[in-house]
Amino acid sequence: MRLHRLEVSAFGPYAGREDVDFDELGADGLFLLHGETGAGKTALLDAIAFGLFGTVPGARGDVKRLRSDLAAADTPTEVSLELTVQSCRLRIVRSPEYERPKRRGDGTTKQQAKASLTWLDGAPDGESSEPITRIDEVARTVQRLVGMTAEQFFQVVLLPQGEFARFLRADTADRERLLERLFDTHRFEVAQHWLMNRRKQRRAELEVRRDRLREVAARFAQAAGVELPEERTGPGATDELLEWAEERRSVADVERQRAETAAEDARLASARADDVLAERKTRQERVRRVAAAHEKLRLLADKAPTLDRTREELSQAKRATAVLTAQHNADQLAAAVDKAVAAEHTAVANLGDHPSDGTEPELRERASELREKAGALSEALVEAERQREDEQRLRQLDTTAEQQAERARQLAERRRELPTRLTDCRERLAAASDAAARLDTARAHRDAVATALDAARELPRAHEAARAAAQRLSDAIDVHQTARERRQQLREQRLSGMAAELAGELTDGAACPVCGSVEHPAPAAAAVGVSEADEQEAEQSEQRAHAEREQAMSARHEADAAVARLVEVVGDRDADVLAEELAAARDEVTAFEDKAAQRETIEQELRSLEDTARRLDEEHAAADRAAATAVAEREGLAATIEQRAARLDAARGEYASVAERRSALQELAAAYDALASARAELVSARQRLAEQQDRVADEVTAAGFATREDALAAAREPVEIEALERRINDAAVEEQAARAVLAEPELADIAPDTEVDVEDAQQAATAARERADAALVAQRAAAERATQLARLREKLSALAAELAPAEAEFAELDALTDVVNGRGQNARRMSLHSFVLAARLEEVAVAATARLKVMSQGRYSFVHSDAAGARGTRGGLGLDVLDDYSGAVRSAKTLSGGESFLASLSLALGLADVVAAETGGAQLDTLFIDEGFGTLDAETLDVVMNTLDGLRAGGRVVGLVSHVEELRQRIPTRLRVRKARSGSTLELLAG
Repeated sequence: MRLHRLEVSAFGPYAGREDVDFDELGADGLFLLHGETGAGKTALLDAIAFGLFGTVPGARGDVKRLRSDLAAADTPTEVSLELTVQSCRLRIVRSPEYERPKRRGDGTTKQQAKASLTWLDGAPDGESSEPITRIDEVARTVQRLVGMTAEQFFQVVLLPQGEFARFLRADTADRERLLERLFDTHRFEVAQHWLMNRRKQRRAELEVRRDRLREVAARFAQAAGVELPEERTGPGATDELLEWAEERRSVADVERQRAETAAEDARLASARADDVLAERKTRQERVRRVAAAHEKLRLLADKAPTLDRTREELSQAKRATAVLTAQHNADQLAAAVDKAVAAEHTAVANLGDHPSDGTEPELRERASELREKAGALSEALVEAERQREDEQRLRQLDTTAEQQAERARQLAERRRELPTRLTDCRERLAAASDAAARLDTARAHRDAVATALDAARELPRAHEAARAAAQRLSDAIDVHQTARERRQQLREQRLSGMAAELAGELTDGAACPVCGSVEHPAPAAAAVGVSEADEQEAEQSEQRAHAEREQAMSARHEADAAVARLVEVVGDRDADVLAEELAAARDEVTAFEDKAAQRETIEQELRSLEDTARRLDEEHAAADRAAATAVAEREGLAATIEQRAARLDAARGEYASVAERRSALQELAAAYDALASARAELVSARQRLAEQQDRVADEVTAAGFATREDALAAAREPVEIEALERRINDAAVEEQAARAVLAEPELADIAPDTEVDVEDAQQAATAARERADAALVAQRAAAERATQLARLREKLSALAAELAPAEAEFAELDALTDVVNGRGQNARRMSLHSFVLAARLEEVAVAATARLKVMSQGRYSFVHSDAAGARGTRGGLGLDVLDDYSGAVRSAKTLSGGESFLASLSLALGLADVVAAETGGAQLDTLFIDEGFGTLDAETLDVVMNTLDGLRAGGRVVGLVSHVEELRQRIPTRLRVRKARSGSTLELLAG
């Protein structure tokens, strides 16, 4: 990677735009960046970092304040970096996020961050030739091309010596943090965490398996009814548990066999007792049946007379059944005759004053004639309904015509008010639009007057500052002239006294350094001497006075320029006039803003009024049309109603309406029909009653009764007859059943008064059954316990078989995880990622030693140590130096200041080589080395410069950042940073 050009604008201490041509600056391969403290040397390195990665290294990147405080408001903050990387030439332009003054009004607004990447000689394969403008996409492209993160770039390109000096003296933890930033050891940390998580997972799984084993063992102990043996850990614990479980299972099998034998004996004894009890209950039941049969026969003999009377009552009731049925029918027909008579009386009453005489056909003829008259009124009835609807419609039309006429009048009244309001609204809108058009001009005038007023108030102070600067410059000139005269005077005095100074050094017999003679006949007499130190002090005083004069002159120019700028702004106006003008301008702006703010509201009001006018016109026309339509329709409808009314008057006759007359005719016809039906029904009912009465007399004779009353007295209802029959049949069945019981062979020898002892047999059987049940419960419990213990024993064996390989696997994983994390059998106490970092540090030490041995003229070399730290702390990142003079390895903290610089520089260069090779990134053709050269003597500086000359091999460019004066003599190409109150500037110097 080679840098070509850097352009910065309003960045850090650089208020304006500054350019750096690295091609010209690095033509010799080595250049010096120097300047006063705080001028902005490091800011140039920050600009390179920001151009590439959008951030700056160290604590400066945490502040995130990159814009120059001295920059003009309209000068944008921007960094443009042109470079070649991976054979691609490109330009990156970035702007940070910062606050800038608003273009209108007071206050500030946020300027968003921007970035762009442009391919200058064509995009690489797979890339679009279009510029990249997304910040995140620019960052990904740069990191892919450079092959480094921002942290790695800061460490291997912008070599900060102070950090490596601290790195030399750091402890293991601090060295580890730096190396982690530079070398990608994330995958090894991931491996460590994976193993730790794996161990945690496997430990949890193993605990689950152990918990399951403990749970099954607890269930086994609970099922066996014993206490679980004390839990043991370690080898053989599971086998002991299985042996204990097998012993308990064998005991349970023995107990089950004993319980089965006892249960069988108890069952047989219970069966024998049940047999005895069953035999006695059977004999007791036979005795009960014989006694019950004898008792039943005795009771039936007592009931014999009553049963004979019941049989006679039943015989007469059956003969009178037909008479009773015929009489019931006659009673029903008599009720029908009474109902028909009542219906006839009701029908006659319903006729009222109309005649009710006549036969059924005559009455029905009258009803038919009445229905024909009612039917003839159907058409008139339809016309009556239409007449009612038309009359209602006529009233609606009257109402509609009045309402629409009134609405038209009201709308016309409202419409007459709108023209005046529209004219006023349009005038106000024109005034608001004019105010909005003039507002920007008024604001610009107000801002200009405000700026002029500020300048007028500032002008007296500027004049005073200019006078003070002029006085300071005059004083500085006087001091400088005095210092120059004194330096010249002292130099002349020293030159004039140089002979006496040489004479003072002559000794007899020694050659004169001027003429070579060993004789000194007339040495110069000593005068008031001026030493070299006096002359140097005078020269330094003159240089300080000259610097003060330069600063005073610069301040004078700045003060005069400030006065000129303020005078140009103020003109010939004073502060009072400008204050009055500013007040008037502000009032004018306020007035315009108030009017302009009403513009949108007035526009909405005007649109609303115009819409209202259109709507009122449309509604007025609609109301007129509706009123005219209603009047026309009413006139036609009124004529139709008048014509129909004459026809309806004739149709209703003396009734109030046609419908009333038609309903009266229909009701009268229905009354005649009802009377005809009632008279026909009465005749038929009387005829049926006479016939039924004759049938009753015939049934009395047929049943053998003397009179109808005798037959009805003997008759019984069917339910009563059924009850008499049931009583006779039940007595017969009971007698037959009792005799059948006594006739059974098994009861032949049973006397009804025989006694049988059942209670003793019941007690004996109950006791035997309880003993059998208890024995069965015990047998089942023993069997269930034995079965459950056998099943749990098998489950324990299966779980133990699964647990053994899991414990072995976890033990192996646990030991491996401890070793990887620097514990257990890891004697060096180094974690995996620390081991990798130690290997990287060893590579760095080898690469740095190659440079350190050259710069220290073979005396020092780095020694890497991976031994554990004191008191068992982590090791692996030890870095000491081997002193070839003494052959001893000692701490880097014992190096002197200059030696520490050499070691730090060697370490930085070695680290840059290793990191570049590690990341596989672009070849680093440009390096910057920051400070530290002031601690070297001239000889060591020569060695270091020779080493840096070696870095230029292959076209590499090295930039040194230093205050050391001697480097300015050694390096002809320099980039000087000048500091000024208006901002820093750059100057390219070529020797």
